Order: sequence, then C-alpha cells, then structure tokens
Amino acid sequence: MDPSEEQEGADLEYLLEDLAVDPATRIAGAILIILGSLLGTQLGIMLISADPGEMLSGRLDSTDTYADISGIVNSALIDNTTGGDPVEGVRVRLLNEDGTTTGKEALTGPNGRFTIPDVLREPSIIYVSHPGNNTTSLLLVPGDHAQIVVTLTPGDGEQIIDMRGESHLGESVFIATAIAFLTLLTGLAGISGGLEAYKGNSYRRSWWLAFVGLWSRGMIFVGPLLILLGMGLVTLSKEQFSGDAQ
Repeated sequence: MDPSEEQEGADLEYLLEDLAVDPATRIAGAILIILGSLLGTQLGIMLISADPGEMLSGRLDSTDTYADISGIVNSALIDNTTGGDPVEGVRVRLLNEDGTTTGKEALTGPNGRFTIPDVLREPSIIYVSHPGNNTTSLLLVPGDHAQIVVTLTPGDGEQIIDMRGESHLGESVFIATAIAFLTLLTGLAGISGGLEAYKGNSYRRSWWLAFVGLWSRGMIFVGPLLILLGMGLVTLSKEQFSGDAQ
C-alpha cells in the first residue's frame, strides 16, 4: 500500500474515533433526528386539520348540503384495439329522482371531462346522451363519488346504472384520517428518539424511535434524510450512551 494512502486511512480512523467520543456528535445527531421528525409532525397536523371528505368528494360546503358532480366520458373499448378515448361534446344532464329536469347540464370538454357544480345532495339522475350511442342514466347521490366514469356504447337503447349505496367515500375518509394520525404519531416517536439521543440514555431505544420517525415523511424526503443523517451520527457515538450501547 502506498504510504500516503496508509496515512490517509489512519487519519480517517483517528477522525472517526475523535467523533465517536465527542458529545457534540451525539447532540448533532439528536438535533437532526428532532428536526426531521418535526417536519413529519407538521405534516401530520396539516393532514388532520384538512377535511378529507372535502378533498375526496369535491368541495362539499360546511353543511354538506351541496356538492359538485365531476366525471369523464369515454368511448367503449372494441376488440381491445379501438375506443377507450375521451369523448368531447357529450351532453350531460342532471335530473331529479323522478326524471324531471333540474335545468343543470354540462358538455364534456376536449379531455372528456365535465362538472356540474353546487348540486343538492339528494338522490338524482345523471343522464348522458350522444348520437349513435346508448343513453346512460346514472342513479346516484351527489358527493358520494369523487369521479364518475361513463362509457358510451354504440346503439340506440338505454342503460340504467344504480350507483346509490356503492360509495366508498366513508372508507376513503377513514383511511385518510388514519394515515394522518399515523403520520403524527410516527413524527412524535422520532422526536422522542431524538430527545433520548440528546440525553444519552438508551442507544437502542433512541435508534428504534428514530427509525419509526422515518415514516412520518416530512417534506417527502427532507425529513427522512435528516433523520437518517442523525441516526448515522448517533450510531457513530453509541459508546457515549449510558444504557444498552453494547
């Protein structure tokens, strides 16, 4: 081995040994873990304070009386080779449950999408008609579905689809809320791990709490990156812990 390379390796080893016994290394690692976990905790608080029902169902007002109806109209897929494309210029009408008109309607745009805003949350019918295709009647309650997908099929008949009672919005809101609370809890666990490292009590407890804090996902990757750097410094200085460092 080249003498210069051997000297560089020895210098690096001495540097790591100095860092391992310097309390500043452990404290710096603890601070990084706490900062990364704080970002995750902030994300959890933001997710909890948001209204998942509003995000999923489309601008429900505070009384849940009105909702927007949004969706897309596609052509039918034929022989797995043609079709399945958004259809522009399709007339989408909103009818009362008894089939009488409400006066609300929309035309699909170039991307096949449509929106009928501020609709009463009561049983209604979405009536979709287009020349050369079967008309489609969707029975639903506005706000129960985030997006409605209508497929046009060639013909001159009518198809009726009952979407009442098919909503999974409740489950989606539950999952979104659960994720928000888990994000907050993992962030708090990471903060506890950082404080444990700062005190220099138990290395294993500090490491595992910081590991849990990684899942708080503060600023997507910034928070986990800070926590990982902090865990590296804590691992380097694990001999400083008064508890189970071995």
